[in-house]
Amino acid sequence: MNASTPLSASPMAVPAMPVPPAIAFFPETAPFSEEQRAWLNGFFAAVLSPQGLASGATVPAEGVVPAAAEEDDGADDGAPWHDAAMPLDERMKLAEGRPLARRMMAAMAQQDCGQCGYLCDSYGAALASGKESKLNLCAPGGKETMRMLKSLAAEMDAAPAAATTPAAPAAPQGAPGTSRDNPALVTFLSRTRLNKGASEKETWHVEFDLSAAGLDYAAGDSFGIFPANDDDLVDAVLDAIGASREERIGERLARDVLREDVALGAAPDGLFQLLTYHCGGEMRRKARALAAGEDPDGDAASLDVLAALEKFGRPRLAPEVLAEALEPLQPRLYSISSSPKATPGRLSLTVDAVRYRIGARTRLGVGSTFLSARVPEGGTFRAYVQKAHGFGLPADPSVPIIMVGPGTGIAPFRSFLWERMAAKAPGRNWLFFGHQRSDCDFFYEDELAGMKASGHLSRLTLAWSRDGSEKVYVQDRMREVGADLYRWLEEGAHFYICGDAKRMARDVEHALVDVVAAQGSKSTDAALAYVAALKKAGRYQADVY
Repeated sequence: MNASTPLSASPMAVPAMPVPPAIAFFPETAPFSEEQRAWLNGFFAAVLSPQGLASGATVPAEGVVPAAAEEDDGADDGAPWHDAAMPLDERMKLAEGRPLARRMMAAMAQQDCGQCGYLCDSYGAALASGKESKLNLCAPGGKETMRMLKSLAAEMDAAPAAATTPAAPAAPQGAPGTSRDNPALVTFLSRTRLNKGASEKETWHVEFDLSAAGLDYAAGDSFGIFPANDDDLVDAVLDAIGASREERIGERLARDVLREDVALGAAPDGLFQLLTYHCGGEMRRKARALAAGEDPDGDAASLDVLAALEKFGRPRLAPEVLAEALEPLQPRLYSISSSPKATPGRLSLTVDAVRYRIGARTRLGVGSTFLSARVPEGGTFRAYVQKAHGFGLPADPSVPIIMVGPGTGIAPFRSFLWERMAAKAPGRNWLFFGHQRSDCDFFYEDELAGMKASGHLSRLTLAWSRDGSEKVYVQDRMREVGADLYRWLEEGAHFYICGDAKRMARDVEHALVDVVAAQGSKSTDAALAYVAALKKAGRYQADVY
């Protein structure tokens, strides 16, 4: 088993009478009859499988298309829920009455990030058709999305008999490094801290050598990395279940499996379900409530795997049983901040190291701290290029571009600027950048100053939220220079944004609508229609997370 292989080799269905699994959740000494023990072991092998199938959902036989997928797929409905800032309940309300594939799409995080190996609509369609069985691939949507998908997947089991069609051939994996299912080995070169002095942030410029892997990418693409969990966290989890560092899962050390294969972040429902069999009374009730998505003590959001084990008394578990109850460790995507034309064979990212305290323990972002601290210079790991979907430079190099990227949102725009410089593109370039403090959080200051001095960067508009008594953000600067911004748009400029989907991106879009309304003497409805037309024409593009 390599690090990319799920612990369950294939999706499992929950049959009317579960078959005994290879892994025994209940030992022979458990107070059940042989038949009861076999049934319970089979049930939990299916429910707690990292594949995450809903209870009662079955994998269609080869060549069988579920009836739910036979109906009109509704792909021309405009997907009004396709808004990453919209809450799940609102998205699902908009999708009521739509075909199953469209409702499954609405359950996704709506970022079209490609981290799952699909786009939101194609992932929903693959699930509804039975071509994909994993319900836990939408990393941005997390448990909220997976729970909704499980409830929707139950409809497939209740659907009328399906028609049989020839099985579609498996899609080719492509060259190594072109998808999450077929990553390549890349070499980590270096990390450089971008913040200075007393910055409250920890942001790194990290570089990789792609020459041995032979990977190609374009400005606007993302880089998917397969990180490893922190060794200290892995050891703490083993201690919490009473396991030694030498215990094995199959032919591998349990420590390696927990470090490389499973997620140790937010505790999954399957873990809480497992814990119901290792506690009693009020704690069992709480474990059941957490498994059902409830929050009996108001601490559900803070329960990672270690915290959940500690909350429920550090139960003695076989490492293999624990691993089966956890989700697979998913790759992490980062916007590429380099240009293949300017630095062929090399790739860079701009990464915020995520560290925060809950109680007495510091929590770590698994991907960001892997890149900023754990992977050694010269070390190799698995990675792939995720091609951009609707996010890239204009085909015409003379078209002006406006880029809004505060914080690490500058990453793809650094790529754009270097790409246009290497290509000697004549189009004008305007960057809006912001952060907390100008003296310590001005990423790539010297580079941008050089581009500005040479005329390549036509305009640089800055916003600092902690420099003065009033907080100033990029959307405030957009309103201040609204006349020029609107003129650029009228002259055909493309508008780009990169950053947080739920707050910053929405605030920037609202500011753009305000600018269009004020400078174009338009009503709010007309300004909204103007921005919608930009999107439809591919002149408003977003890379959000």
